[in-house]
Amino acid sequence: MKFKIRSFKIGAGKPIVFIHKSDAKNLSIHVGNRVELSKNRKKIIAVVDLVGSYFEPGEVGVSREIIKKLNLKSGDEIEISLTPSPQSTGLIQKKLSCTPYTKKELNTIIKDIVNNALTEAEIAYFISGVYHCGMSDNEIINLTEAIYNNGEKIKWSHKNVADKHSIGGIPGNRTTPIIVSICAAAGVIIPKTSSRAITSAAGTADSVESIARVDLSISEMKRVVRKTNACLAWGGSLGLAPADDKLIQVERLINLDPEPQLIASILAKKLAAGSKFVLLDIPYGKNAKVSRKKAEHLKNKFKKLAKHFNLKIEVILTKGDEPIGNGIGPSLEIIDVIKVLKRENPPKDLERKSLKMASIILEMVGKAKKGEGMKKAQEILNSGKAYKKFEEIILAQSGEIGYIRKAKYSHNVTSLRSGKITAIDNKLVSHAARLSGCPTDKASGVYIYKHIGERIGKSEVIATIYSESKQKLREAVEFFIEFKPIKIG
Repeated sequence: MKFKIRSFKIGAGKPIVFIHKSDAKNLSIHVGNRVELSKNRKKIIAVVDLVGSYFEPGEVGVSREIIKKLNLKSGDEIEISLTPSPQSTGLIQKKLSCTPYTKKELNTIIKDIVNNALTEAEIAYFISGVYHCGMSDNEIINLTEAIYNNGEKIKWSHKNVADKHSIGGIPGNRTTPIIVSICAAAGVIIPKTSSRAITSAAGTADSVESIARVDLSISEMKRVVRKTNACLAWGGSLGLAPADDKLIQVERLINLDPEPQLIASILAKKLAAGSKFVLLDIPYGKNAKVSRKKAEHLKNKFKKLAKHFNLKIEVILTKGDEPIGNGIGPSLEIIDVIKVLKRENPPKDLERKSLKMASIILEMVGKAKKGEGMKKAQEILNSGKAYKKFEEIILAQSGEIGYIRKAKYSHNVTSLRSGKITAIDNKLVSHAARLSGCPTDKASGVYIYKHIGERIGKSEVIATIYSESKQKLREAVEFFIEFKPIKIG
């Protein structure tokens, strides 16, 4: 049946079509049903939502994702038809009973996820089955290939393309721009694609976006890399491993992060980005995602499975008991990065970790001899070459470093007693930053002044909370004072 498009450009994060209740009744369509929208041989599967106003029967509204895919404008006509349940709906039940998947079955499921043929509930069942029953190494390899093959792939003419990745979970920890700048200044090709925050205060893409464009196309990304040896792009704009982005969104909703999915996700994204050498950071500890024992297990698993894909991988285990750096929030974290690169009173923990990881990459790709990577990384940082390279990358991505906007409002939280910092709760600090407006409000966040083991005096400022809204600032401050994420002993 044909419908006329009315302008209704909401950003839903997925394809949604809004159908008038009377039309839905005539077609026996219900909320949550899957339908196929088509125009000029282009097709897309979307989820149905119903409306009783906004437009007339015979008209539909569509999300931005559909407008972009089908190149629609207000007044266009599209064909809408019901789609049968996909084959993967039945396959999902298989893992719930702990029956292993074949390579073909995993490809079918991932393809349906990419094509929006599965609802969030069905994806949640798939994730739950993988979490409950696990996967063999062979299944993880097949899942990696399925995620990798159902998306865009980037090819490079260079042989020694490097990358780094962290499994996340640590506030701040904005090592990527520093590592990329040092390595690119040494002649390493390091096209870095990063994620946005889902539950944290900021992802690398959010931080870099406070001073430059990150939503690059593949051709724009390649142009920046040709010019500077590197880039700092948002992976979501490139179409690399799109199934993974959808899986992660649902994982956050149900608070599950299955190990097989974690491994397949990282390997698939690195393969899709054309990487040959990868350094993986696995933070561990009381306030991190994993324990030391689990971190060791993951390290061995990654190294074993990476061999299958001829991916040269090194894994570094780092302590994640507290934030890395001082800033927690997009702009505050990029300020820390610039302090390290410009050698202006930098957070020492962020500097040390960045240098360590950069030194490993320099040795991996042969830009430094074994045991001499740290010396070279330090020289590049101290000489100003890394900062100059960072400027080049930001400029190539239509940005500038000179001005970073400050938040409208701020509040200093002071210590009620003198003593030593004994603990910092990563989750509570991140939550306070999100209450302040992160990651949407780039200038919002929390800036901490002390780390574990350092002394603080009574009435000394322990943290500053920034926000674009008086209401959000009040909520963040009240939360910080009540739950005390920074402990003093």
